[in-house]
Amino acid sequence: MKTMNHSYRGINRTTDVLSFPVFNSLKEILKEEQETLIGDIIISLPAAERQAEEAGCTLYGEVRRLLVHGFLHLLGYDHEKGEYKKRKMSRIERELGHALEKMD
Repeated sequence: MKTMNHSYRGINRTTDVLSFPVFNSLKEILKEEQETLIGDIIISLPAAERQAEEAGCTLYGEVRRLLVHGFLHLLGYDHEKGEYKKRKMSRIERELGHALEKMD
C-alpha cells in the first residue's frame, strides 16, 4: 500500500505532516481581498503520537507543532530548500509555537 507521502511527494515512507497549498507564495495570499482557503494540512496521528513520546511532550503539543509546521508550508516556507530557509522556518515555527503556548 502506498503512503500519502509516496503518492504526493514520491517518498516511500510515512511522514508526520503534509501540506497542500492553494497559492504559490505569501504574496499571492496577501493579494486576496476576502477570506480564502490557503490549503489543506494533513497530520498523521500515529506519527504524532510516536514523536510526542520520543520528545517527552503531549500529543496535543506535538499536533500543535505539526499544525504550525504545515501552516508555514502553506505560506510558502520550505525547510528543504537550503540551510538559510531551514533556519528561518525553524525560527518562525518556534515563535508561533511559543505564542500558541501562551494562549493555552
